[in-house]
Amino acid sequence: MSETAKARAVGFNHVALEVGDIEAALAFYRRLFAFTLRSKSDTMAFIDLGDQFIALQKGRRQPADDGRHFGLVVDDKEAVRGALIEAGVPLLDGRFLDFRDPWGNRIEIVGYDNIQFTKAPNVLRGMGLTHLAKNANARQELADKGMAVE
Repeated sequence: MSETAKARAVGFNHVALEVGDIEAALAFYRRLFAFTLRSKSDTMAFIDLGDQFIALQKGRRQPADDGRHFGLVVDDKEAVRGALIEAGVPLLDGRFLDFRDPWGNRIEIVGYDNIQFTKAPNVLRGMGLTHLAKNANARQELADKGMAVE
């Protein structure tokens, strides 16, 4: 019996979050982040992340997420911390910058400089983020995998 060839997972196109109300969700996230809206309807909204996006979908009915979360990469982690505090959004206990949106979606804020995830230079240019760079630890992690940042 031969093993079937398997597709290789290469990244994420988008993350979908269920929310109670599209307009309320957009208002909440606009208090925390600068973003461009790709498109919107009564039941969906798409927040542009360059070559990726976040889909907000009306219809959240489950309880708040505990461990389940996604890491949202930002250009300025401390600016998000300040916006969360200013907006009165409780920070979750732990060593990371985590919070829940009003519908219970758990989000971890991750600084671009400190992780392996790397946007292609043309995507950074298109997003107006050519100033972003990796710190020494992130550069070493990438180099160890043969993915050194130029």
